[in-house]
Amino acid sequence: MTDFAEQLRAQLAARPTTTRAEWEARPAAVLVPLFQADGEWHVLLTRRTHTVDSHKGQVAFPGGRVEAGDASRVDTALRETEEEIGLARRHVAVIGQLDELLTVTQYRITPVVGVIPWPWEFRLSAGEIASVFGVPLRWLADPANLHVRYREPLVPGPKVAVYYFYYGEHTIWGATARMLLNLLEIVRPLLALPL
Repeated sequence: MTDFAEQLRAQLAARPTTTRAEWEARPAAVLVPLFQADGEWHVLLTRRTHTVDSHKGQVAFPGGRVEAGDASRVDTALRETEEEIGLARRHVAVIGQLDELLTVTQYRITPVVGVIPWPWEFRLSAGEIASVFGVPLRWLADPANLHVRYREPLVPGPKVAVYYFYYGEHTIWGATARMLLNLLEIVRPLLALPL
């Protein structure tokens, strides 16, 4: 083997490998706000306006893109929450993070879980958020409320599952539904919720 090949082997052996996507996913963070009402745990969601640039009218967690001044993903989630629904970071008890999520829209989302006071008078960003609403974790955990559709993948391969919850007038789907499923995996045993 040549000197070059030996040097290359040494370089490759010395570095950790990683997974690279064909694009650089844009970093983002959301807050997964939990609150207690009537003795039951709920998750707070927002419905976006029809005037935002993307995801018009969709249900989402408060959050958005990481900005240069953000010290961490937690900082991003708390800043965006304050901007979108007027809940100051000092009122959020951050308790951890869910799994990061890569989306088809090329975002890498860090879901930050926090407990918020309830009731609360939210101040919604008129250009971004149309409404906020809570959903009981027990309702989300009921298998009868989870719906799955399959779509063709972008590249050849198995069909892709897309998850939906229909809560009153709200359709919760896509990345938000996937983050909720991740949350439910963790909270089911803690709250003795159905499988």
